[in-house]
Amino acid sequence: MDNRNMSDIIESYLKEILETTNKIEIRRSEMANLFNCVPSQINYVINTRFTVPKGYKVESKRGGGGYIRIFKINLLSSSDYLQNLTEIVESKLSESEAEAVLEQLHGNHLITDREFRLLVSLFDSKSLLPSENVSALRSQMMLSLLERLAYEELE
Repeated sequence: MDNRNMSDIIESYLKEILETTNKIEIRRSEMANLFNCVPSQINYVINTRFTVPKGYKVESKRGGGGYIRIFKINLLSSSDYLQNLTEIVESKLSESEAEAVLEQLHGNHLITDREFRLLVSLFDSKSLLPSENVSALRSQMMLSLLERLAYEELE
């Protein structure tokens, strides 16, 4: 086996399936059995690697007959997409959440490679003065960026 950890293997498996379809439905216990891991490992992968900023929507139902559904977000237009991103950016934004949003913008060709690298460095904790409001500042910066990108599209 290669040097990837179990979370990477589970993520790769699910993403491989999602390459051929836009939606999958899994059962947490069945996935845990398949990968010989605890069910909470499946939850961890779903909660951290299949988020809206990363281009996925997740629905789940617990209990008997429960399921986890993962949907790839289909972009209708970049302005719709930018609006959806604006709605999910909360009043506080971590560095990793900001990078995930930037990866989505880059992956959907809304920013160039160079712009992506520059923006990642701007949202980096080393670029922002340490304070208890740094997550709020990062959130405001992201909202401004998304607004500007939407505005440029309308021009």
